[in-house]
Amino acid sequence: MSRLYALLDRATLRQKGWSLERFVARAEALGAALLQYRDKEGDDESVAEALRFLNARFGGRVIVNDRPELAPLCGGVHLGQEDLARYGADKAEAIKRVREIIGEGRWLGLSTHNKQEVLEANDLWLDYIGLGAYRATATKNDARVLGPKALEEIAALSRHPVAAIGGVRVDDNIAHVRWNVVGSGLYED
Repeated sequence: MSRLYALLDRATLRQKGWSLERFVARAEALGAALLQYRDKEGDDESVAEALRFLNARFGGRVIVNDRPELAPLCGGVHLGQEDLARYGADKAEAIKRVREIIGEGRWLGLSTHNKQEVLEANDLWLDYIGLGAYRATATKNDARVLGPKALEEIAALSRHPVAAIGGVRVDDNIAHVRWNVVGSGLYED
């Protein structure tokens, strides 16, 4: 059975009218082991402030989205394919650079979307991969939906622990994944 990986998107939090405190309480009540903080609009200082708050309040590992330079404030970083490319054209070298930035003991996760990206990720120094989209999601309108069967088949090829991403619900139980990454679904009571 997979565990919950809570995705806290700052824009969605504002849209729903929730506080950071309320989100953390909900994530913990549901048994979340990981919490990823994503803020596409905030500056580094506001994101750093949120990370400090989340680390003080959340009982699991906090990971920042797309900002390796802020990973020393938390438990790691999660990057998309395009974000990794900012650190070099060769993925292995880019991962090495990111590892130098985030420091020892912090996790590095990478989004994958198909069989080819998962097979490439197998040869990279990662702690986990995100794989999806599982179903359509409001936060990524350009995401290609894999669906349950394809996601499970592709996840089985990974040498890394897999987090199912994209449109995952709290009650989903997806084979071959360690975590279900749930974002918008956490706001449902």
